[in-house]
Amino acid sequence: MGGSPRLAWPSDVAAPGVRPKKGLGQNFLVDAGYRAGIVEAAQITPADSVLEIGPGQGALTGLLAAQAGRLVTVELDDRLIPGLRHRFAGQANVIIVHGDILDLDIGALMGESRYKVVANLPYYISGAALRRLMEAEPPPSLMVLTLQEEVAERVTAVPPRMSLLALGVQFYCSARIVARLPAAAFYPVPKVDSAVVRLEKRASTATADVPAEAFFAVARAGFSQPRKQLRNSLAAGLQIPPGDAESLLHAAGITPHRRAETLTLGEWAALARVLPGGGHPSSATRAP
Repeated sequence: MGGSPRLAWPSDVAAPGVRPKKGLGQNFLVDAGYRAGIVEAAQITPADSVLEIGPGQGALTGLLAAQAGRLVTVELDDRLIPGLRHRFAGQANVIIVHGDILDLDIGALMGESRYKVVANLPYYISGAALRRLMEAEPPPSLMVLTLQEEVAERVTAVPPRMSLLALGVQFYCSARIVARLPAAAFYPVPKVDSAVVRLEKRASTATADVPAEAFFAVARAGFSQPRKQLRNSLAAGLQIPPGDAESLLHAAGITPHRRAETLTLGEWAALARVLPGGGHPSSATRAP
Protein backbone atom coordinates (compact mmCIF):
# COMPACT_ATOMS: atom_id res chain seq x y z
CA MET A 1 0.00 0.00 0.00
CA GLY A 2 1.17 3.49 -0.83
CA GLY A 3 1.31 6.61 1.31
CA SER A 4 2.67 7.20 4.80
CA PRO A 5 1.73 4.81 7.61
CA ARG A 6 -0.90 5.63 10.18
CA LEU A 7 0.44 6.99 13.44
CA ALA A 8 1.70 4.39 15.87
CA TRP A 9 0.48 6.26 18.93
CA PRO A 10 1.79 5.41 22.40
CA SER A 11 -0.62 3.73 24.79
CA ASP A 12 -1.46 6.92 26.66
CA VAL A 13 -2.82 8.64 23.54
CA ALA A 14 -5.97 7.66 21.69
CA ALA A 15 -5.37 6.81 18.03
CA PRO A 16 -6.83 9.58 15.85
CA GLY A 17 -6.83 7.61 12.60
CA VAL A 18 -5.02 10.36 10.68
CA ARG A 19 -1.80 10.36 8.75
CA PRO A 20 1.04 12.75 9.63
CA LYS A 21 1.37 15.65 7.21
CA LYS A 22 4.87 16.08 5.90
CA GLY A 23 3.99 19.59 4.76
CA LEU A 24 3.28 20.57 8.38
CA GLY A 25 6.54 19.06 9.61
CA GLN A 26 4.66 16.65 11.88
CA ASN A 27 7.04 14.50 13.91
CA PHE A 28 5.28 13.57 17.14
CA LEU A 29 7.25 12.92 20.31
CA VAL A 30 6.11 9.45 21.35
CA ASP A 31 8.70 8.73 24.05
CA ALA A 32 7.02 9.25 27.42
CA GLY A 33 10.30 9.72 29.27
CA TYR A 34 11.38 12.63 27.09
CA ARG A 35 7.94 14.21 27.35
CA ALA A 36 8.18 14.15 31.14
CA GLY A 37 11.66 15.68 30.96
CA ILE A 38 10.40 18.59 28.85
CA VAL A 39 7.67 19.40 31.35
CA GLU A 40 10.16 19.16 34.20
CA ALA A 41 12.50 21.63 32.45
CA ALA A 42 9.66 24.17 32.30
CA GLN A 43 9.20 24.03 36.11
CA ILE A 44 5.46 24.56 35.84
CA THR A 45 3.35 25.36 38.88
CA PRO A 46 -0.40 25.99 39.39
CA ALA A 47 0.42 29.72 39.30
CA ASP A 48 1.70 29.49 35.72
CA SER A 49 -0.02 30.36 32.48
CA VAL A 50 1.44 28.23 29.67
CA LEU A 51 1.32 28.40 25.88
CA GLU A 52 1.84 25.12 24.03
CA ILE A 53 2.52 25.26 20.30
CA GLY A 54 1.71 22.22 18.17
CA PRO A 55 0.08 19.83 20.65
CA GLY A 56 -0.58 17.15 18.04
CA GLN A 57 -2.81 14.56 19.72
CA GLY A 58 -2.18 15.99 23.17
CA ALA A 59 0.37 13.65 24.73
CA LEU A 60 2.43 16.54 26.13
CA THR A 61 -0.71 18.63 26.64
CA GLY A 62 -1.99 16.18 29.24
CA LEU A 63 1.16 16.57 31.34
CA LEU A 64 1.09 20.35 31.05
CA ALA A 65 -2.61 20.57 31.91
CA ALA A 66 -2.04 18.58 35.09
CA GLN A 67 0.41 21.18 36.39
CA ALA A 68 -0.45 24.57 34.88
CA GLY A 69 -3.10 26.90 36.22
CA ARG A 70 -4.00 27.86 32.64
CA LEU A 71 -2.94 26.21 29.39
CA VAL A 72 -3.49 27.68 25.93
CA THR A 73 -2.59 25.23 23.19
CA VAL A 74 -2.40 26.25 19.51
CA GLU A 75 -2.78 23.64 16.75
CA LEU A 76 -2.71 24.36 13.02
CA ASP A 77 -3.93 20.96 11.77
CA ASP A 78 -7.73 21.08 11.70
CA ARG A 79 -7.92 17.27 11.70
CA LEU A 80 -6.57 17.18 15.25
CA ILE A 81 -8.80 19.86 16.78
CA PRO A 82 -11.90 17.66 17.42
CA GLY A 83 -9.83 15.03 19.22
CA LEU A 84 -8.08 17.63 21.38
CA ARG A 85 -11.35 19.32 22.32
CA HIS A 86 -12.94 15.99 23.16
CA ARG A 87 -10.01 14.82 25.26
CA PHE A 88 -9.76 18.02 27.32
CA ALA A 89 -13.45 18.96 27.42
CA GLY A 90 -13.61 18.35 31.16
CA GLN A 91 -10.58 20.47 32.02
CA ALA A 92 -11.54 24.11 32.44
CA ASN A 93 -7.91 25.27 32.55
CA VAL A 94 -7.26 24.08 28.97
CA ILE A 95 -8.06 26.31 25.97
CA ILE A 96 -7.72 24.77 22.49
CA VAL A 97 -7.02 27.28 19.72
CA HIS A 98 -7.14 26.37 16.03
CA GLY A 99 -4.66 28.64 14.28
CA ASP A 100 -1.17 29.40 13.04
CA ILE A 101 1.16 30.68 15.76
CA LEU A 102 2.93 32.81 13.14
CA ASP A 103 -0.30 34.76 12.53
CA LEU A 104 -1.57 35.13 16.10
CA ASP A 105 -1.00 38.01 18.50
CA ILE A 106 0.69 35.99 21.22
CA GLY A 107 0.51 38.65 23.92
CA ALA A 108 -3.21 39.17 23.34
CA LEU A 109 -3.77 35.41 23.20
CA MET A 110 -2.17 34.85 26.58
CA GLY A 111 -3.52 37.99 28.24
CA GLU A 112 -0.91 37.67 30.99
CA SER A 113 2.08 39.72 32.10
CA ARG A 114 3.99 36.48 32.71
CA TYR A 115 3.63 33.19 30.86
CA LYS A 116 5.73 30.24 29.75
CA VAL A 117 5.97 28.51 26.39
CA VAL A 118 6.46 24.78 25.75
CA ALA A 119 6.66 23.59 22.15
CA ASN A 120 7.84 20.83 19.87
CA LEU A 121 8.37 23.18 16.93
CA PRO A 122 8.22 21.91 13.36
CA TYR A 123 11.69 22.34 11.94
CA TYR A 124 10.55 24.49 9.05
CA ILE A 125 9.06 27.25 11.24
CA SER A 126 11.55 27.20 14.12
CA GLY A 127 13.36 30.42 13.14
CA ALA A 128 10.17 32.36 12.44
CA ALA A 129 8.52 31.04 15.60
CA LEU A 130 11.50 32.03 17.73
CA ARG A 131 11.36 35.55 16.38
CA ARG A 132 7.61 35.73 16.90
CA LEU A 133 7.93 34.62 20.51
CA MET A 134 10.79 36.94 21.40
CA GLU A 135 9.05 39.94 19.84
CA ALA A 136 5.70 39.25 21.52
CA GLU A 137 4.32 41.94 23.84
CA PRO A 138 4.76 40.90 26.51
CA PRO A 139 7.36 38.20 25.76
CA PRO A 140 7.31 34.88 27.62
CA SER A 141 9.35 34.66 30.81
CA LEU A 142 10.52 31.14 29.92
CA MET A 143 10.51 28.94 26.82
CA VAL A 144 11.27 25.23 26.60
CA LEU A 145 11.49 24.36 22.92
CA THR A 146 12.29 21.17 21.04
CA LEU A 147 14.35 22.07 17.99
CA GLN A 148 16.44 20.35 15.38
CA GLU A 149 19.73 19.61 17.14
CA GLU A 150 21.77 21.71 14.72
CA VAL A 151 19.49 24.71 15.29
CA ALA A 152 19.62 24.21 19.06
CA GLU A 153 23.41 24.26 18.95
CA ARG A 154 23.40 27.45 16.90
CA VAL A 155 20.93 29.12 19.28
CA THR A 156 23.08 28.29 22.33
CA ALA A 157 26.46 28.93 20.67
CA VAL A 158 29.22 30.89 22.39
CA PRO A 159 32.30 32.61 20.94
CA PRO A 160 34.11 31.69 18.74
CA ARG A 161 31.07 30.08 17.09
CA MET A 162 28.49 32.85 17.40
CA SER A 163 25.99 33.63 14.65
CA LEU A 164 23.23 36.11 13.96
CA LEU A 165 20.72 33.52 15.16
CA ALA A 166 22.57 33.12 18.48
CA LEU A 167 22.74 36.89 18.95
CA GLY A 168 19.09 37.29 18.01
CA VAL A 169 18.07 34.86 20.74
CA GLN A 170 20.65 35.68 23.40
CA PHE A 171 19.99 39.42 23.23
CA TYR A 172 16.64 38.61 24.85
CA CYS A 173 17.25 35.31 26.65
CA SER A 174 19.81 33.15 28.35
CA ALA A 175 20.01 29.90 26.39
CA ARG A 176 21.09 26.36 27.16
CA ILE A 177 20.45 22.85 25.93
CA VAL A 178 18.81 20.72 28.63
CA ALA A 179 18.33 17.44 26.72
CA ARG A 180 19.15 15.74 23.46
CA LEU A 181 16.50 13.61 21.78
CA PRO A 182 17.30 10.84 19.29
CA ALA A 183 15.31 10.69 16.08
CA ALA A 184 13.81 7.39 17.27
CA ALA A 185 11.90 9.27 20.00
CA PHE A 186 9.58 10.68 17.30
CA TYR A 187 7.02 9.32 14.86
CA PRO A 188 7.44 9.47 11.95
CA VAL A 189 11.19 9.18 12.59
CA PRO A 190 12.94 12.31 11.23
CA LYS A 191 16.31 12.23 9.51
CA VAL A 192 18.00 14.24 12.26
CA ASP A 193 18.19 14.29 16.05
CA SER A 194 16.61 17.02 18.17
CA ALA A 195 17.46 18.92 21.34
CA VAL A 196 15.46 20.69 24.03
CA VAL A 197 16.48 24.30 24.63
CA ARG A 198 15.59 26.32 27.70
CA LEU A 199 15.37 30.06 27.02
CA GLU A 200 14.87 32.35 30.00
CA LYS A 201 14.09 36.05 29.58
CA ARG A 202 16.93 38.24 30.74
CA ALA A 203 16.09 40.49 33.69
CA SER A 204 19.05 42.84 33.22
CA THR A 205 22.22 42.43 31.20
CA ALA A 206 25.13 44.28 29.65
CA THR A 207 22.79 45.13 26.77
CA ALA A 208 20.06 46.68 28.93
CA ASP A 209 20.84 50.25 27.83
CA VAL A 210 21.24 49.37 24.14
CA PRO A 211 18.20 49.69 21.84
CA ALA A 212 17.49 46.55 19.83
CA GLU A 213 17.61 48.61 16.63
CA ALA A 214 21.19 49.74 17.29
CA PHE A 215 22.34 46.32 18.48
CA PHE A 216 21.01 44.47 15.44
CA ALA A 217 22.14 47.16 13.02
CA VAL A 218 25.75 46.65 14.02
CA ALA A 219 25.37 42.87 14.35
CA ARG A 220 23.93 42.56 10.84
CA ALA A 221 26.76 44.69 9.51
CA GLY A 222 29.38 42.62 11.31
CA PHE A 223 27.99 39.36 9.96
CA SER A 224 27.47 40.70 6.43
CA GLN A 225 30.80 39.11 5.48
CA PRO A 226 31.45 36.73 8.40
CA ARG A 227 34.68 35.23 7.06
CA LYS A 228 36.33 38.65 6.84
CA GLN A 229 37.90 40.70 9.59
CA LEU A 230 35.48 43.00 11.40
CA ARG A 231 37.26 46.07 10.02
CA ASN A 232 36.16 45.05 6.53
CA SER A 233 32.78 43.45 7.25
CA LEU A 234 31.61 46.45 9.29
CA ALA A 235 32.77 48.83 6.58
CA ALA A 236 30.79 46.90 3.97
CA GLY A 237 27.73 46.40 6.14
CA LEU A 238 27.52 49.99 7.39
CA GLN A 239 28.70 51.45 4.07
CA ILE A 240 31.50 53.46 5.68
CA PRO A 241 35.25 53.67 4.94
CA PRO A 242 37.36 50.90 6.51
CA GLY A 243 39.24 53.50 8.51
CA ASP A 244 36.00 54.68 10.14
CA ALA A 245 35.04 51.10 10.94
CA GLU A 246 38.43 50.57 12.55
CA SER A 247 37.95 53.70 14.67
CA LEU A 248 34.57 52.42 15.88
CA LEU A 249 36.11 49.10 16.85
CA HIS A 250 38.94 50.77 18.76
CA ALA A 251 36.40 53.00 20.56
CA ALA A 252 34.52 49.86 21.66
CA GLY A 253 37.74 48.18 22.81
CA ILE A 254 37.66 45.54 20.06
CA THR A 255 40.66 44.53 17.95
CA PRO A 256 39.80 45.27 14.29
CA HIS A 257 41.23 42.01 12.91
CA ARG A 258 38.79 39.82 14.87
CA ARG A 259 35.86 38.12 13.14
CA ALA A 260 32.19 38.51 13.98
CA GLU A 261 31.78 34.98 15.34
CA THR A 262 34.33 35.66 18.11
CA LEU A 263 32.54 38.60 19.75
CA THR A 264 30.54 38.26 22.96
CA LEU A 265 27.11 39.75 23.54
CA GLY A 266 28.71 42.47 25.66
CA GLU A 267 31.19 43.38 22.91
CA TRP A 268 28.40 43.79 20.35
CA ALA A 269 26.61 46.02 22.84
CA ALA A 270 29.77 48.10 23.32
CA LEU A 271 30.05 48.49 19.55
CA ALA A 272 26.40 49.55 19.29
CA ARG A 273 26.99 52.24 21.93
CA VAL A 274 29.69 53.95 19.85
CA LEU A 275 27.78 53.70 16.58
CA PRO A 276 26.90 57.25 15.39
CA GLY A 277 23.20 57.95 15.69
CA GLY A 278 22.60 54.80 17.70
CA GLY A 279 22.29 52.53 14.66
CA HIS A 280 20.16 52.44 11.56
CA PRO A 281 16.60 51.45 12.57
CA SER A 282 15.43 51.19 8.98
CA SER A 283 17.66 48.17 8.45
CA ALA A 284 17.36 46.54 11.86
CA THR A 285 13.93 46.86 13.37
CA ARG A 286 13.72 43.12 14.07
CA ALA A 287 15.90 40.43 15.55
CA PRO A 288 17.80 38.24 13.06
